[in-house]
Amino acid sequence: MFLTTPAALAPAIAVPAPGGTPAAREYWVRMLTRIAGPVLSALGRRKLKADMPVEAPHGNATDRAQYTHLEALGRLLSGMAPWLETCARSSDECARYAELARQAIAAAVDPASPDFMNFSHGSQPVVDAAFLALGLLRARSELWEKLPSRTKAQTLDALRSTRVIRPGFNNWLLFSATIEAFFAAGGQPWDSMRVDYALRQHEEWYKGDGLYGDGPEFHWDYYNSFVIQPMLLAVCDAVAAPVTAWRELQTGFRKRALRYAAIEERLIAADGSYPAIGRSLAYRCGAFHLLADVALRRELPATLAPGQARAALEAVIRRTLDADGTFTSAGWLQVGLCGHQPSIAEAYISTGSLYLCANAFLPLGLPAEDPFWTEPNRRWTSQRVWSGEDVAADHAMPANHKA
Repeated sequence: MFLTTPAALAPAIAVPAPGGTPAAREYWVRMLTRIAGPVLSALGRRKLKADMPVEAPHGNATDRAQYTHLEALGRLLSGMAPWLETCARSSDECARYAELARQAIAAAVDPASPDFMNFSHGSQPVVDAAFLALGLLRARSELWEKLPSRTKAQTLDALRSTRVIRPGFNNWLLFSATIEAFFAAGGQPWDSMRVDYALRQHEEWYKGDGLYGDGPEFHWDYYNSFVIQPMLLAVCDAVAAPVTAWRELQTGFRKRALRYAAIEERLIAADGSYPAIGRSLAYRCGAFHLLADVALRRELPATLAPGQARAALEAVIRRTLDADGTFTSAGWLQVGLCGHQPSIAEAYISTGSLYLCANAFLPLGLPAEDPFWTEPNRRWTSQRVWSGEDVAADHAMPANHKA
């Protein structure tokens, strides 16, 4: 069922009223559905491969076309899932998107579909199969339980097919682990060794003060938030309870996540910008995946009020997605951090990659009456400090803190 056109799915965005009113949440919904509309509408018609442009600034569009469609689907649903899970029963608009998301999954995993996606050739598919699995974990009712039995079987086959891919010795270990965690959560046969290896290696790669290396080395980029810390939390949520060693690791992972969330909030400048450091900047506000995840979990640091976290995240969303050139005339995302900036892309970046930005919207999984939405806007740390407010000192997590 094709619901409507992308333009109708993504109404024009108006500047919302100050936070603490329904308009604050409405802005987030409008922006998320603007991002999602073209992808889900095309998949609903099984026309994603026909309709989605493949922008690949390094001239490798033919290569990236093997992977870009699964990137778009997996990354988008990993961010949309909490909203779909929370509001599909109370909002007709959300219910329509949930139905379209299920149709999108069916189109991606059906071998007879023109949009059947690559889950097993090359190395990239394990990345975005993991984001799809993360979305299924985050919306178990709407995106998994409500799938037709045939689509469930095809989804399991597609995810199992990624096991032929050997992940890199870095954050990629968590992609295999996330897929296995989804199997475990659903009562399917799963490989506990892939999970154990990923968790223990990241414990070894912890560098201190809430930050992990991306593999043995530390990189100044946003991969602690793009992938590492949210997937550590999600994997442990799914599998840690019956395994004492994993429960102990989980305790440390959570404490570090709170410290890193506090750091992320402090990285947001008074104007909503943040340091343009490291690779994958074209993921835009997805750089704050972890801060958004901690907010969704209602586990914000004690020093970070919900209204402050919301205001800071919204400033980043506006700074990275409201800029001219972010979208094509047909509504697809274009490469850039603040507008259309093709030169910022690495060789692995293409149109589908950009949809990781949807993970900044995780707090939409909180109900409208949650303090995250009802608290008045509060100035975030950079606004407070640089306006001359007397702000308490920041302190590192103890260097010997281990799980």
